[in-house]
Amino acid sequence: MTRSDEWTDVLIVGGGPVGMALALDLKYRGIDCVIADAGDGEVRHPKVSTIGPRSMELFRRWGVADAVRNAGWPADHPLDIAWVTQVGGHEVFRYRRGTAADRPAFAHTPEPDQICPAHWLNPVLTKAVGVHPDGPLRLRTTVDDVTDGEDHVTATVTDHASGTTHTLRARYLVACDGASSPIRRSCGIDAPARHRKQIFRNILFRAPELAEQLGDRAALVYFLMLSTTLRFPLRSLNGSDLYNLVVGVDPDTTDDENSAGRADALSLVKDALALDTPVELLSDGEWHLTHRVADRYRAGRVFLSGDAAHTLSPSGGFGLNTGIADAADLGWKLAATLRGWGGDHLLDTYDADRRPIAVESLEEANANLQRTMRREVPPEIHLDGPEGEQARAAMADRLRNSGAPREFDAPQIHFGLRYRSSTIVEDPRVPVREGKPDEDWRPGSEPGYRAAHAWWDDSTSTLDLFGSGYVLLGFSPAGSGDGGADGADTAGLERAFADRGVPLAVHLSRAAGTTGGTDRDELASLYERRWVLVRPDGHVAWRGDELPERTGEFVDTVRGHLPVA
Repeated sequence: MTRSDEWTDVLIVGGGPVGMALALDLKYRGIDCVIADAGDGEVRHPKVSTIGPRSMELFRRWGVADAVRNAGWPADHPLDIAWVTQVGGHEVFRYRRGTAADRPAFAHTPEPDQICPAHWLNPVLTKAVGVHPDGPLRLRTTVDDVTDGEDHVTATVTDHASGTTHTLRARYLVACDGASSPIRRSCGIDAPARHRKQIFRNILFRAPELAEQLGDRAALVYFLMLSTTLRFPLRSLNGSDLYNLVVGVDPDTTDDENSAGRADALSLVKDALALDTPVELLSDGEWHLTHRVADRYRAGRVFLSGDAAHTLSPSGGFGLNTGIADAADLGWKLAATLRGWGGDHLLDTYDADRRPIAVESLEEANANLQRTMRREVPPEIHLDGPEGEQARAAMADRLRNSGAPREFDAPQIHFGLRYRSSTIVEDPRVPVREGKPDEDWRPGSEPGYRAAHAWWDDSTSTLDLFGSGYVLLGFSPAGSGDGGADGADTAGLERAFADRGVPLAVHLSRAAGTTGGTDRDELASLYERRWVLVRPDGHVAWRGDELPERTGEFVDTVRGHLPVA
């Protein structure tokens, strides 16, 4: 059965977290979209757990951060990472991170990371997006054929619940259809492997008495130090009774050598636990880890996001968060183009901005994985008595000195990756920083980076000023009194933005050292220049101590009107 044609601005193929994040960004900007998802909306084996701080900042913008924080994770459950011989056995090293309720405020973000596995996250995002007919998300719906035309994309869409097929035309299509991405393949875009493929098993189980038995030894993640097969995380998924165990399966070994990886799930769980506790197996699934980044993120009016564009090791939790940042970058660029104020080449900068980030994140995640894979575990750490204690102390020093905690606390990765597209105007007085910042780094106002968080007033973060359009922040130098940015004439620059229909808001720093605010001089020092222009996604487009003189050319640059180099 067929029905009449349909039009929308953006067709999103795939209703996972990245597809729904893009829908939320488009909704925030008043852009129509349709999400076609082949599934039924149920999450049968939760895989994602930690939502990174940058993703939480974006959820704050889209109005869902509180719902994610209240989805179910207990505020008093430890967020610690523990390296153990077995869960409930000898503890070798613990990276203490407090709890969601008692950890100190973060200087670099108003929205620290949050534990919210997929079986909680997806319903939150689904409710915020809305399921058809009340919203754009269409479940049990497949896109069977795509044709890229001159001014739109034509897709054949099948609703499997009703058995109907119809043609949907969209100005743009975004493929969020997973690592195997049929749309990516149909576009002829390759995603070559960058490292050796590896095979793992995820074993989902309930252990209703384990948390109580562990008591103050409870943690968010337990890294096992038991064998080559059981050296990966066992993670609490809900802070009470639901757990996931990752088991290594080496494809290069013989069946006899790899028998542990092929053992039955219950035996593996029992091996991982030192405590005698009831266990209920829920699922056991094999998955293949591939390290891929697509050769390009665009083919005409078709774009790739999330796993369709890149697949990373889960070590460090960068995969989902990289995809959500894809959505934030692409969303405002699609909206600007559809609204008519985006430059002719703005959409080309999606690839230029986001592809290098995926490559850097992939390498960082693989470094975390290899740290675990190469770690040699002396058998003495399993012993009771002085010899075992000495071996565990030595191993704890190695873990601490090898940077093992970096996998779980890496603001320099979540915030320290820089956009380099032609919409970014470099600061000629400051050399481009090479390499990754260290752990003491805090975001500032370097062009291409996410602009710094500070408290503009008692309840408003600087991040809350960004989103709908460009924002020009003005700061008065320390000791300048009422002069500086407060007395500057921004009319010429504002007129250049207005002439091109580009939204611009100007905010001059008057934050005082009141209850929640940042001192005015401290804020100016953090942002480093008298003037900072921030893009709609919260990344710095330009900064300087004097306003640009050739305002028209300047606006055309930052809105993507000039060709991408």
